[in-house]
Amino acid sequence: MGKLSSPHHGSMQFWPRKRAEKQLPSVNWKTINVKEKTPSVLGFISYKVGMASAIVKDNTENSMTKGKKIVVPVTILEAPNMKIFSIRFYKNNNAIKETIVSNDKELKKKLKLPKEIKPIDSQIPKDYDDMRVIAYSLAKQTSIKKTPDMIELAVHSNNKLEFAKSLINKEITLKDFAHFDLLDTRGLTIGKGLVGPVKRFGINLKQHKTEKGIRRPGSLGPWHPARVTFVTPMAGQLGLFSRVHYNFKVINHGSIHEKDINLQNGFKHYGKIKSSYIIVKGSVQGPPKRQILLTPSFRPTKLSAKKKYEFQELII
Repeated sequence: MGKLSSPHHGSMQFWPRKRAEKQLPSVNWKTINVKEKTPSVLGFISYKVGMASAIVKDNTENSMTKGKKIVVPVTILEAPNMKIFSIRFYKNNNAIKETIVSNDKELKKKLKLPKEIKPIDSQIPKDYDDMRVIAYSLAKQTSIKKTPDMIELAVHSNNKLEFAKSLINKEITLKDFAHFDLLDTRGLTIGKGLVGPVKRFGINLKQHKTEKGIRRPGSLGPWHPARVTFVTPMAGQLGLFSRVHYNFKVINHGSIHEKDINLQNGFKHYGKIKSSYIIVKGSVQGPPKRQILLTPSFRPTKLSAKKKYEFQELII
């Protein structure tokens, strides 16, 4: 039994501890409620560039540093434009119809495409209660890859179908999404491979004269039940887990053509940003070049919402 001062590490909320099947995790879109009236898609695919420090002016009400310049840790994300691949219709939480609206060449590496695109009006089912879009990133606009990433995104609009029609064959830019002040990031953590129970669960090292190993648990369990239970800390996969981080404050965003924030030799392990970028306060999971899905805040807090920062410059 773990001590009160050092309980058993490794939350049972995340189980089984295995590698994620997809680079971009799915989202339960029903939990994301947006109060803004501006129609938009509720997600945007980005790629992690790296971390830096930013000088910002603190304009937060009642803050001890109000009106002063402070340094905050930030993460830089590159967000190339996106396009709509298809529109998916739902009835009673089940997908009943998917209408393909794009057969761009970029998608040939991902899936088989029809030679001709049928008119969308003839493909709309008569009875449906919700609809979402399948979007893909124009990764060729970046310097890291050419194969696009795809994800299902919810649409926020009074007339979802008409708004989705307006996006067909058009590029969705970061400006269409970046009006949200607080964002959640969904992506995979850094993969560390096979590791032992000390690093994986935080158990203590045993005494140096122990006969059966120092970096292992003292017991795998009782005689009965005659098996090793799933709560026993054992060696296994660590990292490459799907995680959600909440309430990132947007510090700045823009196009690299309007304001160049690149280093002279590019960012370490990434290169140079070639499209749009967004800077958020804090650390985003994953290594450089990792796909990160940005969504509006699922559960915004008053503390995060009231903070106001005026971006000054980056320190790298």
